[in-house]
Amino acid sequence: MRTHALGRTGREVSTIGLGTWQLGADWGAVSEDDALAVLAASAEHGVTLFDTADVYGDGRSESLIGRFLAGRPDAGITVATKMGRRLPQTAENYSAENFRAWTDRSRRNLGVDRLDLVQLHCPPTDVIAADATYAALDGLVADGAIAAYGVSVETCAQALAVIARPGVTNVQIIVNPFRLKPLDEVLPAAAAAGVSIFARVPLASGLLSGKYTATTAFAPDDHRSFNRHGEAFDRGETFSGVDYDTGLAAAQELAATLPEGVSLPAATLAWIASRPGLTAVIPGARSAAQAAANADAANLLEPASALDLDEFDAAVHEVYDRRLRAQIHHQW
Repeated sequence: MRTHALGRTGREVSTIGLGTWQLGADWGAVSEDDALAVLAASAEHGVTLFDTADVYGDGRSESLIGRFLAGRPDAGITVATKMGRRLPQTAENYSAENFRAWTDRSRRNLGVDRLDLVQLHCPPTDVIAADATYAALDGLVADGAIAAYGVSVETCAQALAVIARPGVTNVQIIVNPFRLKPLDEVLPAAAAAGVSIFARVPLASGLLSGKYTATTAFAPDDHRSFNRHGEAFDRGETFSGVDYDTGLAAAQELAATLPEGVSLPAATLAWIASRPGLTAVIPGARSAAQAAANADAANLLEPASALDLDEFDAAVHEVYDRRLRAQIHHQW
């Protein structure tokens, strides 16, 4: 597994990480045993970055990670959590007092004295622009409650504003073959500033898994049922904002360009990981087998692999330009 520097923290993290939203909620039920098996399989296959949030299952995801790591104190896992969505996303709720309360809760959930990395969880633009936001985060670093901080964002404009802040370690943003806009400005700006980029929603909520069809049904408590059109939160978080049928057709075209034995999700993760300025990709997994397959996608980054990354890159851009650019590129 390749690794990259995590900003200026002195830590290294695996280029393929693990997103753990699905271990908490909103992706259908995942048992505790299955969740712990996902964490174990990821670690065994070289993953050293777990990404979570305090609202994933109201702390369930953090608590499961804490339980897993308690028995593996030398696992070398960096845990990146998020905060800011326990209350309505209004500017007055992003206070130093709430930051302290939220980080204290996450420390308890994870069973640690200091959090490795805390990211604001897609806050409003006015919070991203406020000097007080970063002063409060700097205070948590100074107090030893957190080692570093970053911001998860929804738009490229927000990402660029965050990157300009000197204390920021990372930006988390959607990057995948259905969301190419960050490649234009965000990744180069982050690289120049020494800020890490985590690619979230890398498989477009499963559209790029190659497993779904027009008749696929999702559970009622799965956000791919209840937020398909932005009913509960930003539409761009579900299927990357792409119309479901359009995304299916685009995914099928991309899959058809791949050599035998290379799956679409593996190719997608390797392609994202190979983008200049990208630190880590954080796909989710609901089973140990899926977690292992995601981690093993890193093997496609090696020169002797069956995937020609340049050819796949050309296919990604061609399909995006023809099918998706007009619908997606001006947004987010």
